[in-house]
Amino acid sequence: MLTNELKSKIIEDNALSPADSGSPEVQVAIITERINQLINHFQTHQKDHHSRRGLMRLVGQRKRLLEYLKETDKERYQRLITKLNLRK
Repeated sequence: MLTNELKSKIIEDNALSPADSGSPEVQVAIITERINQLINHFQTHQKDHHSRRGLMRLVGQRKRLLEYLKETDKERYQRLITKLNLRK
């Protein structure tokens, strides 16, 4: 789980304005951090299939948000995937 401090830092680093907490960039950054934490979880708990389903849902949600951002503003999309080190 994300701590409040970590989530606040992610929002601060990816926000478009000081009051921004719901832009696609912020949402993708938060989902990416959750995905990374789940991947580390699976290194010790390989048979946790219930959490793996949650991971697949998060990956799909991130994919949909990235597609939306790619269609609306390619420059923001490119900046985000380079900032988060996502392969595209």
